[in-house]
Amino acid sequence: MRLKSNLFYRVVVVLLLLIAGCRPLSEDEYKVVKIKDGDTIELLSPQMQTVTVRLAGIDCPEKAQAFGTAARQYTAMLCFGKNVRLRVEDTDRYGRTVGTIILDDGRNLNHELVRNGYAWEYKTYSKDPELAQLEQTARQNRLGLWQDPNPVEPWNYRRKKTKKKPRKKRRHNTEVVYLTCYTSTAYAIC
Repeated sequence: MRLKSNLFYRVVVVLLLLIAGCRPLSEDEYKVVKIKDGDTIELLSPQMQTVTVRLAGIDCPEKAQAFGTAARQYTAMLCFGKNVRLRVEDTDRYGRTVGTIILDDGRNLNHELVRNGYAWEYKTYSKDPELAQLEQTARQNRLGLWQDPNPVEPWNYRRKKTKKKPRKKRRHNTEVVYLTCYTSTAYAIC
């Protein structure tokens, strides 16, 4: 009997420790559940809703570009599966939330990607004066994508990729089709 009650208390203590370690998320705290690419992640809200977030003021290389995979891996290393805070700035034309991600240790994910050479400051949309300085330092130290002698900005890469190629002229072939009926044969030229 004493063995059973001792086991019961141990189980209760373990459960209490587990519950104490599982604190609920605050309103601005989310869990990172997916890394789509270097600058787009998916979060799980405290209300168990997924939110796609485009990181504000930066642009990482596309997956097919040099350092595109490395940028995605670096983003995953910093935040995948972790709790983060989201500072919402806007919504883009694709319906994604545009914002800044604050990591659990207080660092700014947007800044970390630029600081380590995995993203450009997206000057067209950037409102953060610190990003330009971080990019300049990464360039001078030849970090990440700045190791490449001629890195191509993702916005230029996307523009070149989507330019339409001239259409080839189609040749119209003439075919003779034989139609056979029960009573006669007809010829049609298409």
